[in-house]
Amino acid sequence: MSVSPFVINAAGKLTALGGSAQSEQVAQVQFEAASQHVDLALLRSQVSEQIAGITGAEAACITSGAAAGIAISVAALITGDHLHRIQQLPQTDETHHVILQAGHAINFGAPVEQMIRLGGGKPRILGSASHVNEQLLLDRLANEQFTALLYVKSHHCVQTNQISLERCVEICHRFEVPVIVDAAAEEDLSFYLNEGADLVIYSGGKAFCGPTSGFIVGNADLIAFCELQSQGISRTMKVGKDTIAGLGAALNEYVAADDDARLGSFQARNTLLMSALSNTSMLHARLQADEAGRRFNRIAVSLKHSDKKHGDITALVQFLSSGSPSIRTRNHHLNEGYLLIDPRELSESQVDLIAKRLLQFDQQLI
Repeated sequence: MSVSPFVINAAGKLTALGGSAQSEQVAQVQFEAASQHVDLALLRSQVSEQIAGITGAEAACITSGAAAGIAISVAALITGDHLHRIQQLPQTDETHHVILQAGHAINFGAPVEQMIRLGGGKPRILGSASHVNEQLLLDRLANEQFTALLYVKSHHCVQTNQISLERCVEICHRFEVPVIVDAAAEEDLSFYLNEGADLVIYSGGKAFCGPTSGFIVGNADLIAFCELQSQGISRTMKVGKDTIAGLGAALNEYVAADDDARLGSFQARNTLLMSALSNTSMLHARLQADEAGRRFNRIAVSLKHSDKKHGDITALVQFLSSGSPSIRTRNHHLNEGYLLIDPRELSESQVDLIAKRLLQFDQQLI
């Protein structure tokens, strides 16, 4: 019997699990767009204008994802509107350095430095993962030429002892160096622009519950250069009519939603699971704040006894994932002895099923 690819997503908005599940309304918009012909340039222009209006940006460029957004943003700053430069990327006549703090040099499934290189840039790592001093940035900018600084906002990043976005913008702009922000999974659609970033990149399929997609917002001239990359590297990153339409519909839903109600629903799911876990003998649960500072908690689950008899936390991961339906947890901290249950993509019925499976596992350990 074949194994179903459909799973219960207790891991959060991860690309490996399809990002986010779309609402019926967004899925219907995608179906309607997919089932007919459209003026693709007009549709793209209309949704781009919608995104710019929502974010308060001068303009927006729709992409196939946030990773594509990094490559396109770097490319735009290198080529401007010069077609011959656009069409020779990722090769360039000169070296174009892009600054990246060491704590931001992450692998999100692929190295962020590779996205810079795809756009024709050469990553220059600043400082060490444990500490980046502002003076290093000042010295580099005073003595070398740089195309941009890429600032990455992600739970994957080192969260302490890096230069803040506010200071990066202030220092870089002093030397007329643009700042690109990779805000892939972030929820605030205006904060990074308001902080002074020149280009800000988002994933459409994470916080905004859209299809696999992304967009860049920022300065109108720079966004125009991003759009021109469709005659070069972003031809390999085309975005279809159904995706564009679905992204627009998802963003409309996101901005229309009651944020407090949404956060309250996450809290209610956590409360149900915490209540169920309080009845276990061998499992320990606690609330853990989001690493990137977003306003919700996940549940951290660990074993009260990790030994040869009871195994370790990976035994629980395997138990949950091997059942039917398969339950996938957030496993970034297994080496620290715990898994995380993320409430954002769970329904109430799925929370009940997860609680039952956790209780079953607990009974096996007793």
